Formats: sequence, C-alpha cells, structure tokens
Amino acid sequence: MNKTIRNLTIMALFTVGGGWLGIWLNNVTGNTQPPMQSVGALVWLVSPALAGILLRASGGDGWTDAGFGLNLRTGGWIWYLVAILVYPLAALVSFGMATVTGAISIDGFVAQGFGVYLSAAGVMIAGSLMKNIFEEFAWRGYLTPRLDAAKVPRLLNHLIVGILWWSWHLSYYAYYLDKATLNSFMTTSLPVFLALGLVSLIPTALLFGELRLVSKSVWPVFILHNLINGLSMPLIINGFININLPLGIILTPTNEGLLTSLLLGIAGLAIYRIKLGKTEN
Repeated sequence: MNKTIRNLTIMALFTVGGGWLGIWLNNVTGNTQPPMQSVGALVWLVSPALAGILLRASGGDGWTDAGFGLNLRTGGWIWYLVAILVYPLAALVSFGMATVTGAISIDGFVAQGFGVYLSAAGVMIAGSLMKNIFEEFAWRGYLTPRLDAAKVPRLLNHLIVGILWWSWHLSYYAYYLDKATLNSFMTTSLPVFLALGLVSLIPTALLFGELRLVSKSVWPVFILHNLINGLSMPLIINGFININLPLGIILTPTNEGLLTSLLLGIAGLAIYRIKLGKTEN
C-alpha cells in the first residue's frame, strides 16, 4: 500500500477509535473518576495527535509540512489577523439577526453585564488551550497537510477532515462530557444534535483547513479554535443567552449555529478562491 495512504488510514483509525478505546479502558480498569478526569479521556484526547507525531517520526512522513513554525514573514501575519477577527464578526452578524428575530433572548447579558461575559470567555479560552493543542496538531498539523500531500482536492480534503473530526467528538458527547453541560447545549434529541453538529462542522473545517494551508502554519488555526471555544461556550453555559426554538438552532451565535458556521464556511471559501486565483496566475 502507498505509504501516504497507509499512514492516513492509521491516523483515521486512531481518530475514530481512540475515544472508544478509552471507554473500554475505563470499563476494564473499573474507573471511578469522572469521565473527563479518567485515563480513558486522556487516551481520547491525545491518541490522534500522538499517532500523527509517530507517523511523522517513524512512518516516513517527515516534518516538512507539519506547520510548527509561525511563518510570519512575507505577509504571513495577515492570517493571524483573519484568525482573530473571523469568528467575532460572524458571531456578531448571527447575534444581531437572532436578537432582532427573537431566536435568542439576551436577558443573561442584561443581568450579568458584558464585563462578566469577558471574564467567563477568558477563563474558557485558558481552559481550551491544552485540549486544542492536541486537536489542532492532529487535524491541521497532520491530516490536512498529509491529505494535501496525497493530492486530494482541497475541498474534499476539508470534507474528509471534517467528518473525521466530527467522528472523534462522538465518544465525547456519548460518554466523556458532563451530562449537565451537554444538556445545556442540546435543544433537540441527541441524534438530531449530532446530525446538526456534522452539518455545522463541515463549513468550520473548510475555514480551518484553508487557513492552515494558506498560512503554512498550525498556529493561526489554533488561535481561531481557542477564540471560537472561548467566546462561544460561555454564551449558553453561563446563561448569557437562551435559545428559542426552532429559529434559534439556525441563528444562535454559538459555533453550533447553522448561520454562524455557514459564515465561517464562506470565509473559508473566500480564502480558497484567493489561493486558487494566485495559483492560476
């Protein structure tokens, strides 16, 4: 089997199966810790990134396209600016439309104030740093550039990464995530929630993947991922907004919102078109 295809297959297996392996380990060892503090959760979190590192070190992939460098020269800083601004701008559009149409209520913002929200967002960003290191060094540090090296068309590349990224989350929602936190996010049944998650994750994967390829670095995507988690999650967990069905599913400014994810996908498509135009010229 072609080395690149072999290694991508191994990486996909670790991505899909790592979380379930962790659940099995918890069961056979009689784990008594909360799921997210267990050995199984550690296996779920680190196995894809660790697999990518081992495949680069021992599987023949090498480190050339790992994207560890900041790559700030020759205009590379612009992609860091995009990473910082793209989600807040998309969320503001969704927030405005959701407020005007009544898709969300903002009583929590009125009661708690914007300063409290910024504090909650800062805590959430800090808490996301370690998790997102492992995520981004798996998806954008390995999968995206190695699919690109295999000459997979870029849009198909991002679709594959998005589906694998989503599949990695399945054991998280089914087992590791605290049920109270999960229930605060779910406005529908779990199967519908997961299906909507796939729909919203694909455009996000498009933006993340394009940002990774055009910047030649994993760090702009790491910044973007932390900002999305940090700015989005407190909105519901800390009660700053309430989602009103059914329109709230579409217009919520969280990263699960269909409009927000569509706007992120449009930004990714714009980067794709810019890069394509430069390649053709």
